[in-house]
Amino acid sequence: QVERVNQVLEDMLRACVISFGKKWEESLPYAEFSYNNSYQASLKMAPFEVLYGRKCRTPLNWSETGERPLFGPDIIQDAEEQVRIIRENLKTAQSRQKSQYDRHHKDMVYQPGEKAYLRVT
Repeated sequence: QVERVNQVLEDMLRACVISFGKKWEESLPYAEFSYNNSYQASLKMAPFEVLYGRKCRTPLNWSETGERPLFGPDIIQDAEEQVRIIRENLKTAQSRQKSQYDRHHKDMVYQPGEKAYLRVT
């Protein structure tokens, strides 16, 4: 599971470099925000919700509920656009990882008394 998360994060960073060019470092906070507030099938919720027991509520999410702050709408609109792009990249990366996992995964059934090698990294 940790390896899959790391691979998804690597794919997200690669997508940030491709999408935002030399300004990719400025997009890292948006990538982190996107990842922490995106639904994770294994958790059945977003990582932020797991940690804090509630959904994240920031100016970046306000437009989703129809609210719009009166201050800095251009900054918020730019940030929302970056988050939207990164979320699309995250979905693409997760889909690629799921496809990779599905291709190589084999269900194994063991009988009592059989021995198996467990690799821990």
